[in-house]
Amino acid sequence: MSHANAVLTPRGRLLLARCVVEDGWPLRRAAERFGVSPPTASRWAGRYRAGGARAMHDRSSRPRSCAHRLPEGMERRIVGLRVSRRWGPARIGYRLRLNPSTVGRVLSRYHCPPLRFTDPATGARIRSSRREVRRYEHAAPGDLVHVDVKKLGRIPDGGGHRIVGRHIGQQNRRGKGCGYAFLHHALDDHSRLAYSEILHDEGKNTTAAFWTRAEAWFTAQGITVKRVLTDNGNPYRSAEWKRALGERISHKRTRPYRPQTNGKVCEE
Repeated sequence: MSHANAVLTPRGRLLLARCVVEDGWPLRRAAERFGVSPPTASRWAGRYRAGGARAMHDRSSRPRSCAHRLPEGMERRIVGLRVSRRWGPARIGYRLRLNPSTVGRVLSRYHCPPLRFTDPATGARIRSSRREVRRYEHAAPGDLVHVDVKKLGRIPDGGGHRIVGRHIGQQNRRGKGCGYAFLHHALDDHSRLAYSEILHDEGKNTTAAFWTRAEAWFTAQGITVKRVLTDNGNPYRSAEWKRALGERISHKRTRPYRPQTNGKVCEE
């Protein structure tokens, strides 16, 4: 969305209309001044004459009527079955020979709550909204540190094929310095304090050396790491990683095929 003072926002339209209506500018001159066509200038000037400054805002694009909308009587039957029988869209649609998605839109338009929000016996609403998502966070800094690696493709000097063309882009791709950059991250769960490095790979020795530097940095910030959370990648299952953690820091792995458990480090 453009800023509020751009041309043909409500303020720009108002200036255009005032030049035509109040200052007497010709339509062509006003259109050239504001970079629009004469019909556009005429339209906003006409709206200004009819409704003033309030008419400079965009009108709703919703149609005034819909030829395919269900009759009001049918909509009342849908709502009546929902209230009296407490049926879902599929059952109501089967009874009235309608598509369940059509029934669902009617119920939504009449603000009927989902059945899971109501009491099965009485139909009274027992929940006002969806369940609130609770954000977990450890009590103190250092209780848990998330560690992960993110790969980013390197862009050669001068840009990729979209900038320099397909032929030059293929040459740059085969040249030196391309491939991936590996961003190693360590994020404290409580304070969200993060330590990151861009390294050349994600091997076991590189990962272990990264954690040694990350732990030293956290210690300099006054954070004593007690536990580390990683995925099940090979670098985090190696003997080098175990030696880097030492005996004091416990290691916890995420459940296989569950990357969202360690998602905090990727979001930051």
